[in-house]
Amino acid sequence: MTAEVDYEVEYNNRARVPENPSIMAGWARDAAAYRERHGLREIRYGTGTRNRIDFFAGETDKPIVVFIHGGYWQALDGSDFSHLAGGLNANGISVAIPSYDLCPDVSVADIIQQMRIATRELARLGRPLVFSGHSAGGHLAACMLATDWRAYDPSLPRDLVVAAYAISGLFDLRPLIGTTINKALQLDEASARAASPLCWSVPARGRLDAVVGEYESAEYFRQSTAIVDLWNAAGIESRFGVIPDANHFTAIAGLAEPNSPMTLRLVELASG
Repeated sequence: MTAEVDYEVEYNNRARVPENPSIMAGWARDAAAYRERHGLREIRYGTGTRNRIDFFAGETDKPIVVFIHGGYWQALDGSDFSHLAGGLNANGISVAIPSYDLCPDVSVADIIQQMRIATRELARLGRPLVFSGHSAGGHLAACMLATDWRAYDPSLPRDLVVAAYAISGLFDLRPLIGTTINKALQLDEASARAASPLCWSVPARGRLDAVVGEYESAEYFRQSTAIVDLWNAAGIESRFGVIPDANHFTAIAGLAEPNSPMTLRLVELASG
C-alpha cells in the first residue's frame, strides 16, 4: 500500500532549507553588483511596473536565453537574479530576465499570459529563444515551449522557442491545491489543470531539459521525471538531470559561472 504524500512538506522549500534568507540576500547583493558592472537595457511589454524585461546584451548573431525567476508565482522579482546572466554573457549570449505580476493580485493563468506577451515582445529582436527558469520559472519556461505560437499570434514563427531548461520546475500544479502555498494562488482542480503543462498537448517541436537539485524533495524529482518521460514518449527530445550537492535554492548557482555544466548546456541548446 502506497503511503499518502504530505504535499505541504514536499513543496515547502523554505522549511526544507532554513538558511534560505541568507541565500536570497546573496542573490540580491550579487544581482545589484552585476547590473552595476555590466549594465542592462530595459524592455517594456506592458504598462504595469513589473511588466519589464531586463536585457543583458551579448553577441547579436546568437539566440537569446530567457531566464524566468521563481517564488511560487507570489514572490521575488527579475532584478533579484541579474547575476545569473553572467555565465551566458561570458559566452557571448544575450540574456533576458522578465518580471511579472504576482499572485494573489493576478492568477497563475494571468502570469502565463504575461510571459507570452513578453515573449512576443522579445520576438521583435528577430532571434530564436531558449527559455530557462527556476521553480515557478521552470513551470513558465515549459509553458513557453509548449505554446503554439502561430495559434497565439499568426505573425510569429512556429519555432520561436527552440528549447527549455527547467531548474526545479513544477509541471503539475494540482498537488499544490491543498497546501498553504495555494492561499495566494487560489487554484482549484480546473484552474490547476489548465495551468499545468504536464496536462497540455505535448509541443510539436523543441527540446526540454528538466533538472533538480540533489537534495530536493521526492515530489520535485517526480515532477521533472514525469514531464521528461511523457514528452520523450511523444517524440520531444527531453533530458532529466540532477545537480550535485544542491538544494532548491542553490540549484541555480551555476548560471553565474561561464564554465559550469549548466551554463555550457544552455550554450549548447542555444547553438542548436
